[in-house]
Amino acid sequence: MNRLFNQRHILTGLFIIFQLVLFAQNEKELLKAKPKAGEGIHAFLVRHQLKPSEHQQAFIDLNKGKFGKNNSLLAHQTYLLPSTEIQLHQPLFGKEREFFPLESNDLKGTSFYLVTGHGGPDPGAIGHYGNHDLHEDEYAYDITLRLAKKLVENGAKVHYIIEDEDDGIRDGQILRYDNHETCGKQSIPLKQIDRLKQRTLEVNKRYKQDTEAYRRCIIIHLDSRSKRKQIDVFFYHHKKSKNGKMLALQLRNTFDQKYKQHQPSRGFSGTVSDRNLYLLRNTTPVSVFIELGNIQNYRDQQRFVKADNRQALANWLYEGIKKDYERKSKK
Repeated sequence: MNRLFNQRHILTGLFIIFQLVLFAQNEKELLKAKPKAGEGIHAFLVRHQLKPSEHQQAFIDLNKGKFGKNNSLLAHQTYLLPSTEIQLHQPLFGKEREFFPLESNDLKGTSFYLVTGHGGPDPGAIGHYGNHDLHEDEYAYDITLRLAKKLVENGAKVHYIIEDEDDGIRDGQILRYDNHETCGKQSIPLKQIDRLKQRTLEVNKRYKQDTEAYRRCIIIHLDSRSKRKQIDVFFYHHKKSKNGKMLALQLRNTFDQKYKQHQPSRGFSGTVSDRNLYLLRNTTPVSVFIELGNIQNYRDQQRFVKADNRQALANWLYEGIKKDYERKSKK
């Protein structure tokens, strides 16, 4: 009987620890705790594995109005423990991801202008997947947000040229279509040339306000071709932009390396070329235009409908951008 009792207590204790770990990892919130009888701030912080010399003032600031005389702890109070992480906030990423920690400052001093293809009244290309329609703007936007999060959590400044306050980063296969996207908080016009002018002006306005040495505009689309045509990710740059070409080549090389690592027998046939596209021609920052695959092709569709694959695309784009930044920083 005692053995069974002890086993139950051990399992209960493990469950509580597991729940606390999940709380700390998933909620990204400050932990809360009550002091033991007679416990002061120093002992309270030590018990929670926080160095008093580093965290005492933050603890006091965080819990103003909850102390007794000389900042003594009150037994009936629940106290917030200061986080050792720098927490960032971006509501565009959705409720489950809007709070997240700063992982590094690897891209501190950089600024990015992320332009998602189409949006608003224009869904872009539409592919058919079983009984569902796949809308280019929804998948391009989700991948763009995933890239944005990688950039921001590593110290970059990010401008969201196209926004949808309702969507956030989504994990489903079929991303629901809507026309809520805006550009610079303004509705997106239906006429193509007006859309292109609007987002170009928005990019250039924000570029003019920035002072970072490394500034890049990333334009993300999905292509539409014959259902039988499978294509790899490919990249465009302006013919007169040396830095645009270098970034495109670095992105292409990164994808090539990733395919060799994860699918060595497949090979990678993505290309880099110049093209006289409106945004490449008229945006002020160095710009790269990226086509992520054929939305009509079943195999290419796997690149978009699976959330893990959308994240992989974002991760690989991030790695290519980071390598290009490091190359430029060494000069």
